[in-house]
Amino acid sequence: MDIQTLCNEWDELNREYAELEECNRRNIELLEQLHQHQQKCFNEIKHQRYRMNQISASMRQYKGPVEGEEKEKLDNLLKMSLKRKAQLHEIEQSLPARSGRYLQIILGDVNVSILNRNDKVRYKDDYEKFKLILNVIGLIMAFFNLIFNYRALELAFIFLLVWYYCTLTIRESILKVNGSRIKGWWRAHHFISTVAAGVLLVWPQGEHWQLFRLQFMYFNVYISIVQYLQFGYQKGLLYRLKALGERHNMDITIEGFHSWMWRGLSFLLPFLFIGYAFQAYNAWTLFKLAYYPPDAPWHVSVMCGLFLLLFVGNITTTLLVVPEKIRERAKERYRLQSMGKSMKLRKEMKNSASDLDLSTSSQAASAATTPTAAQPTTTTPTSAAAAAASATATATPTPTPTATATPTPTPAEKKAN
Repeated sequence: MDIQTLCNEWDELNREYAELEECNRRNIELLEQLHQHQQKCFNEIKHQRYRMNQISASMRQYKGPVEGEEKEKLDNLLKMSLKRKAQLHEIEQSLPARSGRYLQIILGDVNVSILNRNDKVRYKDDYEKFKLILNVIGLIMAFFNLIFNYRALELAFIFLLVWYYCTLTIRESILKVNGSRIKGWWRAHHFISTVAAGVLLVWPQGEHWQLFRLQFMYFNVYISIVQYLQFGYQKGLLYRLKALGERHNMDITIEGFHSWMWRGLSFLLPFLFIGYAFQAYNAWTLFKLAYYPPDAPWHVSVMCGLFLLLFVGNITTTLLVVPEKIRERAKERYRLQSMGKSMKLRKEMKNSASDLDLSTSSQAASAATTPTAAQPTTTTPTSAAAAAASATATATPTPTPTATATPTPTPAEKKAN
């Protein structure tokens, strides 16, 4: 390649760089405009809420007799106020949200809002994959710890638990900022699990640890298997519910039981209760280890309290959800039964009405046929003429404007005339 060709290539590269500079300038301008529009939206939302609070306070202070049209207007204002709150919440989902205290401590004052809806869903899917992969790795490491009693392997597994739960808390906080509706207990569950894994990491090697070690590894193997099955079940169920528009796109799988799990097969509930009972059994074992053998380290008592707290929180949350969903299912069943009875009654009434119409029409047809066959038909000249005229009028079609219009003679016809 000669020098002139290289110069031409460089000139072309300069033109492309000029386009890049122009594109970057426009990008910076749009970013500045975006920031201005975001601040304007925040101010307008604040103004809307301020005015709504004033109107609501005035409505609460209104103690006069409300009847007729005024009562209807007041009810309409209440409905519009609730609707406006929902609308403002929906607008806020497209604006950057302030990070919580936990993220500010961990990451600093960093904006973690994801404004693009597709990017939000992609980040949520990465979170699900992260849980699945780490759950499988934890299952394998716990199984190896059942076979081999090596301190280095134990510490590697426990360190994995610490890192896993710390990462979960950070990712879930980011998801919460971006609109995920994960409940408070399941986030608290991961914080407590992080503390428990940290206590296990500093638990010194000794008699008490060796007495509890095998039971703890069995517990982790069982929990990992249940979580893997539960992940697959919840993932498919959430996909179906989101496709039907019954769940939010940012809803995530959880370790415990949730209300939407009733939609479909709820076979995982007994396995969850067994896992919760395993947590209570761990707390009971550690409680006995705190007194015998003597001179138990402080880790035993702390882990006993943490396992007991996890058991109480999990079982309470589940028992609060299950009866409510059973009552809702019973109401739904009664409603469907009443709907079925009303539809059956309506169908029977429709069938009886159609049978009555058929019998009435058949009786009318038989009554009309009997006199015609009994009496001879006589035709008078007047009636015959009227009938003929009527037939002629019926047979002759009504002329359209095009048919009745007089055709325009051509020049040849005019000349012939």
